[in-house]
Amino acid sequence: MSESYMKRLSTILLDAITDKDPLVQEQVCGALCTLGESQPEEALSACEEYLRLHEKLAHPCRTMILRAMETVVSSHIRELDKDMARAIILLASSEMTKVKELVCDWQQAASKVLVAVGERFIGSVMEEMLSKFQPGVLPHHFVVQTLASLSVSNVFGVVPFLPSVLSTMLPMLGAAKHDSTRAVFCCALQRFSESTVEYLANLDQAPDPTVRKDAFATDIFSAYDILFHHWLQSREAKLRLAVVEALGPMSHLLPREKLEEQLPKLLPGVLGLYRKHAETFAVSKSLGQILEAAASAGSRALDVQLDALLAALHAQICVPVESSSPLVMNSQKEVLRCFTVLACCSPDRLLAFLLPKLDTSNERTRVGTLHVVRHLINSAAAQMEVKKPFILSSMKLPLLDTNSKVKRAVVQVISAMAHHGYLEQPGGEAMVEYIVQQCALPAEAEPQRPAADSEALAADGVRAVSISTLYLVSTTVDRMGDVLWPYLLEFLVPVRFTGALTPLCRSLVHLAQKRQEAGAHAPLIQYSSNAALPSPYAITARLLAVSSRPYLGDGRGAASLRLLSVLHRDVHPRLGPRWASTVPLLLEHLDEYTEETLSQKDWEEKLLMFLRDTLAVVSDDTWTCQLSLEMCKQLPDYNGTPLEKNFLYKCIGTTLGAASSKEVVRKHLQELLETARHQEEREREGLACCFGICAVSHLDSTLAQLEDFVKSDAFRKSAGIFSIFKDRSENEVEKVRSTLLLCFGHVAAQAPREQLLARVESDVFRNMSQCFSTKVLGIKVETKDPALRLSLVQSVCLASQAVCSSTQGGAFHLSRKPELVAQMVEFIKAEPPDSLRTPIRKQAMLACTHLVALEPALEEQVQADLIHSCLLSVMAVLPAPEGEDGPQESLYLDTVQALKDLLMSLLQRDMTPQGLQLMVEHLRPWITSPRGHERARALGLSACLLQYFLEHLHVRALVPFHNLGLLVGLFSPRCADLWPASRQEAVSCVYSLLYVQLCYEGFSRDYRDAVAEQLLTLRDGLVHPDPAILFHTCHSLAQVIAKRLPPDQLISLLLTLFEGLGDPDKSCSRAATVLINCLLKERGNVLLEKPHLHPVAGAGRGARPRHTGPGAAPGEGEQGHPVQGEPGLPAEQYARPCGHAVAPCGVGPRESPLCFILRKKNKPSLAVFPQ
Repeated sequence: MSESYMKRLSTILLDAITDKDPLVQEQVCGALCTLGESQPEEALSACEEYLRLHEKLAHPCRTMILRAMETVVSSHIRELDKDMARAIILLASSEMTKVKELVCDWQQAASKVLVAVGERFIGSVMEEMLSKFQPGVLPHHFVVQTLASLSVSNVFGVVPFLPSVLSTMLPMLGAAKHDSTRAVFCCALQRFSESTVEYLANLDQAPDPTVRKDAFATDIFSAYDILFHHWLQSREAKLRLAVVEALGPMSHLLPREKLEEQLPKLLPGVLGLYRKHAETFAVSKSLGQILEAAASAGSRALDVQLDALLAALHAQICVPVESSSPLVMNSQKEVLRCFTVLACCSPDRLLAFLLPKLDTSNERTRVGTLHVVRHLINSAAAQMEVKKPFILSSMKLPLLDTNSKVKRAVVQVISAMAHHGYLEQPGGEAMVEYIVQQCALPAEAEPQRPAADSEALAADGVRAVSISTLYLVSTTVDRMGDVLWPYLLEFLVPVRFTGALTPLCRSLVHLAQKRQEAGAHAPLIQYSSNAALPSPYAITARLLAVSSRPYLGDGRGAASLRLLSVLHRDVHPRLGPRWASTVPLLLEHLDEYTEETLSQKDWEEKLLMFLRDTLAVVSDDTWTCQLSLEMCKQLPDYNGTPLEKNFLYKCIGTTLGAASSKEVVRKHLQELLETARHQEEREREGLACCFGICAVSHLDSTLAQLEDFVKSDAFRKSAGIFSIFKDRSENEVEKVRSTLLLCFGHVAAQAPREQLLARVESDVFRNMSQCFSTKVLGIKVETKDPALRLSLVQSVCLASQAVCSSTQGGAFHLSRKPELVAQMVEFIKAEPPDSLRTPIRKQAMLACTHLVALEPALEEQVQADLIHSCLLSVMAVLPAPEGEDGPQESLYLDTVQALKDLLMSLLQRDMTPQGLQLMVEHLRPWITSPRGHERARALGLSACLLQYFLEHLHVRALVPFHNLGLLVGLFSPRCADLWPASRQEAVSCVYSLLYVQLCYEGFSRDYRDAVAEQLLTLRDGLVHPDPAILFHTCHSLAQVIAKRLPPDQLISLLLTLFEGLGDPDKSCSRAATVLINCLLKERGNVLLEKPHLHPVAGAGRGARPRHTGPGAAPGEGEQGHPVQGEPGLPAEQYARPCGHAVAPCGVGPRESPLCFILRKKNKPSLAVFPQ
């Protein structure tokens, strides 16, 4: 093989680089680079040969190859031999200078190859470049640029060549007429100067340590003269910027006397460029270099120019900074660098200029000045050390500024101060307080389209920066430990710092832990030297209260509990071991949930359990009383946060419950009643919970204090005839009465059951009645306040439930029961029947549910009125619009559940077929209502009642379920109701009834009948209202009923179905037709085989067949009830469906329904559902 595989592969790739697709060219370039990684010599040789042999290859393709060569050379410069390096140098030089015109991409690529080779072979590269850099002839543009780049990339290799280069270049400067040529010379002078300064700064590492600044001074000054006096005056902005960029580093090489001589002209000249250029980075950078050169030379000219310099630089720092513009940000950094130089030269004059600027009200001026002050604190710490008090005192007005950008800048200044010991000076505490105030700012929601200048974004930034600053200063600046501890504790209790609690607690935890490590057994808080610190009781009360809303404020619950745990020794010496086990469990609970999933009730109960456990461990009555006193003091602080105040009331009740002094308990309870804001619902509830929790241990004291308050002037001051017209005072006193009612209810709910029964009549219900009823001149005045009504209902519910839950509740005789039930019924009736606005009816039903379970039993009429009123108040409520699922829907569902509980409680007192029939009779008008939502609700209630009856049925003897036929006949036609829910509930009712019958026949409740179980399948198929499905379902339902219905129930079932033939819902009347037809086919023979069974006159509800067989008493039916009529009565005597004047379905005027049934038995099927 004449050529290697690598060379052939390289040639193939190089040939492909001529593709017109730029993407293909990029891929070929990448492939060449990859090839060069494995075989650099072969790849470079192939590229060099290809470029040399293909002179006519287009510039873009040559550029790609040169880029690949540069990449390979840079990665493998150490592997190149001298011959290859020489070949590459000649090739790159040729490519770079082949044409005089500027072809930047191509020539730049060649220049970079030379710079890459110059990293190792600087002599060869410089020899080639100097051969093209001859005196008297303007060199190629990229020869000069390559020399400049080489001086930066290889300082030690190029600087020794620079004296000769400069001597050759100086005559060329005068001959350069084009701005582009002048600009490249400026760039070269800038790079040469920078390289020389770096070389001179590192002479100990330089190959030629004899090089001195003097060797360059004359040439640099000559060049400076041309650049400053001639080229800087150009109208071309790019050239002016190139000149000023060169002047900065060149100033470091000027002779000291020449620099001093030029500064009075140089500085104003550079400052003047600020007015000519929008982008000032180059100007600021060059100015900083000139100032550094002047400062290192000890120039006196700076003093003369200082005022002008400060004014110009301050104007630049006050320019608004766009965070998205790196160039402007870099310019600001260069301006701040200038201020640092001036601070080292003239700190007094600098501060005298800057600090008065802080008193201005202009936002930009104040923000810019604060940025300079922060920078000086960090960068000129030695010069600012003696100026600390002066700087601190100048911050007074900025601390009062409400502008968010100013606030952010102030926080950054304070952060710098913390790192340099400023906050340890007098006035430093004001800075700490300012940081905490900014941490307490409300967390703003992010704007929809945040702008860089957005005030909302800045406000959010202030809080975030402040939180970060406080934590970093607390954890990373050791000297701040004594400043922040225990001072930060002073911010825990005041309400205005609530928003800062989480960062405060985190910082305090870190500081406390560091102190514990330093002194393991020493108290953390020394109150003797810090009188302003909050007491352990205040800290405990505060941290417990805010922990009730644990996820607010970036998780202040966990932070507060951790701080409590760390301070255990200061709270009480006995708490350490117990809190070490209980606090982690609380924190673990918070980690398992989120704000959306946490049960507030469960969390509060855990905190109260933690408090009870703490009080038990401490077991010190004095400590407990002090804690309760502090909790009461903090109550007004939570007027704006009702949920936390509600919880604090519960904490007070828990603490008072642990106190042994009855006098202290009664005194606190009295104060709570007098100072509570009774107009607030949450506060009424919280105070009532407080009394209830306290009553667990102090029932007598709690009831006595409530009764005393009822009798006191504070309660009666507005209850007089003249106050009837004082709406405001009357409203206030009714709110007080609401509070008292709730208190009595919660006391009853929490009181020990063995003590409650003896006091519930005389001390609870009697006082409730007294609080609710108002008499003026002996006349009872009905309250119109819904809150008062609701409070009474809730309290009756709580008290009656407490009585029921006691071990003797079943036998307890509540003499006020009729009165209380009547009051609840009155409230229910007063509610609008078609809408649901308040929870009064729900709570009233719950109260009645518990009252019903107590003795004495309700009178029949009272019970009927109760059921009727409750059904009317729920059934007639209009359904919510489709798709709406809000608080009203939730309230409605809760109210329906309360109604179910009440009806089941009533049914529980009479678990007999008669009791079940009574319930169904109350529901019957709603089951047959023309309004679909009422039918659906009634059938749902019926299904629940039947299920309850089935689950709680205890059959002690095999007795007949005598009204099975009536009930099945009522529910079965509803399987064709227009509402799907009604259809399914109707089948559920029949399903339950059949199992009730099986229980009466002696089967156990867990027995499953294969025939009855078919109804579940039928029920699931009733979702779709297809007439064919409905017909099939009705037919199947009838077959199931026919198989399981006792023979003696057939007549009552058929007669009830006959009544269903006149149902206003045509689908249900057709269903009755199908049911009758199927039952006659399946069981009609029974009627013919039992001649001793005759129909009772009437087909209405309650009708039963007459039994004439053995054992029947004269004049009685088989259930011992009086016979309601004689066989064969005229049809007019039968109960007819509403709206029908004649007997249904062709029954003759003198024909009994039973005869009609028998006559039609073998006829074709009755009409079914129309398609």
